[in-house]
Amino acid sequence: MKFWKMNGAGNDFLVLNNLEEHLPADVFPIIARTLCERHLSIGADGFMVVDAPTQGGDYKMLFFNSDGSMGEMCGNGARCICRYGYENGLAGETQTVETTAGIVTGRRIDSRLYQIRLNDPTTIQLDCPVEVDGVKYACSYVELGDPGLPHAVIPYHDLRNTDANALRELGRKLRWSPVFPKGANVNFYEIIGEDHIYERTFERGVEDFTYACGTGTGSVAAVLTLRGKVSGRGVRADMAGGTLFVDVERVHSHIAGLYLTGPTNIVCKGEVTDEDLCLAK
Repeated sequence: MKFWKMNGAGNDFLVLNNLEEHLPADVFPIIARTLCERHLSIGADGFMVVDAPTQGGDYKMLFFNSDGSMGEMCGNGARCICRYGYENGLAGETQTVETTAGIVTGRRIDSRLYQIRLNDPTTIQLDCPVEVDGVKYACSYVELGDPGLPHAVIPYHDLRNTDANALRELGRKLRWSPVFPKGANVNFYEIIGEDHIYERTFERGVEDFTYACGTGTGSVAAVLTLRGKVSGRGVRADMAGGTLFVDVERVHSHIAGLYLTGPTNIVCKGEVTDEDLCLAK
């Protein structure tokens, strides 16, 4: 079984081309759980499968979190898979990718820089406060696509210098808050300059902070644009793994488009020989 390992701003993924491997869909969760385990296998935040299109796109992208659960979409994953699609001749410099949450379009800017149009927001609640351990946190709630990928957007003072363990525990509790019926990816942010934010995202399915989150960054930029805190043009988000940029198309109080731009990196290409995976089949 051949694979690529890629990352987008530190958000890392394993990519499998099922147009060549022809594996049944029911094995993907166990493959994701096994191969994404960092200490026992290759290690990654998520596992992506390229498969045959069914809605007129260039190909289909299936996304699985590291715990084996299926995700609706992944922004950095989609940017990486657009590069995979281009370099493997599945699509041109502009491409259409089918995801569980809907169609995503991608564009090659240069050899490593890729932009996607994220799934449009289907839900935005600017005021959605959430309480944890008796403390009420200001929060906005966003879902991208249909079915919606859920994101909590929470301002956090002095985010860059806060205690990592305390923030992780807070992120875990917020992620499971009953306020969010599907759970939520928790995006903490701090505005550090004009159109410039610092962000950390606790991701469901990974159950920890990742180095970057593309859909989370898009959700933060959408909320801040609607609140008038950023312009919506070239909003810069710095994260542990690098920097992403978001452009927001706004029509009055409506978000008409979210565009995510950032780097991609092909880390390695190889063949899976994990013997535990063989035993798990």
